[in-house]
Amino acid sequence: MTTTDSRLSEIGAFLQTNLKKFSSNLALSKAQTYDDWRKHFMHQRLSLGFTLALISYFTFTVSEVNNFFFNRDHFHPSWVATQVVVELGLIIGLVILRTPIGIKYPGWMFLLFSWLVTITPQIRESLGGMARASIIEWPLMFFSQATLIPVYWPLHLISQLGVFIYYQGSQTLFNLKVVLPAEWMTADFLFLYLFWICLICNLSVYLYDRLARSEFNSRQALEKAYEQVKEEQERSESLLLNILPHSIAQRLKLQPSTIADSFTDAGVLFADIVGFTELSGRFDPPQLVNLLNQIFSEFDHLAELHGLEKIKTIGDAYMVVSGLPIPHDDYADAIANMALDMQRTLKEFNLKTQQNFHIRIGIATGPVVAGVIGIKKFIYDLWGDTVNIASRMESHGIADEIQVTETTYLVLKQSYLFEKRGLIKVKGKGEMTTYLLKGKQTQGVPVTTG
Repeated sequence: MTTTDSRLSEIGAFLQTNLKKFSSNLALSKAQTYDDWRKHFMHQRLSLGFTLALISYFTFTVSEVNNFFFNRDHFHPSWVATQVVVELGLIIGLVILRTPIGIKYPGWMFLLFSWLVTITPQIRESLGGMARASIIEWPLMFFSQATLIPVYWPLHLISQLGVFIYYQGSQTLFNLKVVLPAEWMTADFLFLYLFWICLICNLSVYLYDRLARSEFNSRQALEKAYEQVKEEQERSESLLLNILPHSIAQRLKLQPSTIADSFTDAGVLFADIVGFTELSGRFDPPQLVNLLNQIFSEFDHLAELHGLEKIKTIGDAYMVVSGLPIPHDDYADAIANMALDMQRTLKEFNLKTQQNFHIRIGIATGPVVAGVIGIKKFIYDLWGDTVNIASRMESHGIADEIQVTETTYLVLKQSYLFEKRGLIKVKGKGEMTTYLLKGKQTQGVPVTTG
């Protein structure tokens, strides 16, 4: 159990570390699918793209204003008008991005962003009766989009084709004069130049998109694996805490070795269903086990209520201890209250199920050694003379009675009602004076069970 729990912890830590790494690399949202994530990613990057484009256009506008005042030969009114139109479009685009429409349709916002920058200057040229391909705005826009929004390559291709369709279509429809961007440039060179720019941009977007999808799927698988490991770790932890006290389980996980502690003040209780072996002949095995499970489950609740530590069950015998693994002063009261409640609970169970079970309980108080030994199927167990005497108090006891040692009686006599049984011969101990616990005292008035 310890080795398994340790390995689960290591696997969980490894998966968590790598999950954070994937999340950081992909700037992951809480998207359920890759398409959802890609849409969210595009929206975020479009906001950045619109903002950068607006700032860059503003710098060119400032440059034109400077030319207007200080260098009129280089001032171009049509350029300023184009820049203002694009800037207004970018501002409108930023506003739309923050609306439900912009969030729902980032692909359309992508095309608006692209064509606003690339086609607006072409419209200016068309109004002047020319068709002039731009070797500045187009490549700059295509590379910027491939860098900022490197997903969904068909959208990039559509935005590029839209520019070329307008360029070629405007020539045909309006019989525009074709002007090459530079005197030395030929039509073939312009075609190859733009072709390779578009190919490189789309190829890089395609490769990144494929990588992002692969990492997203890996992240999803990693999240699922991490959740499974977490569930297994919690199940392992729960099983471990069902076997061992919490403090002992923590020590065993931190340092898997033999654990042994001495306690000077502890209360040990043994209980046994009287005549259970004979009763087994009256019931089918499943029915018998079910009845015993109901009884012991009630005892488990009582142990938890009184802050006791259940040690084990052996057949129809039940063993519980007080005062450990965390020592406390009321250990004797706790074990006495547990015994009285066990009697009461069994009587209630008999009334409810129409059965006639009887219980014999023995209690001893004193020093014990508690710990975990072995490497397989280990349990938290007790050793010492107090344990042996408690067992003898039960085995030499009386049905429906709680037999305790004289030491226990001396500790509890001020608060509980006892009946002296006298000397009895105890195997391995000789003659011992024992008492029968009858109930609690409240202002001198006994409160008995039943």
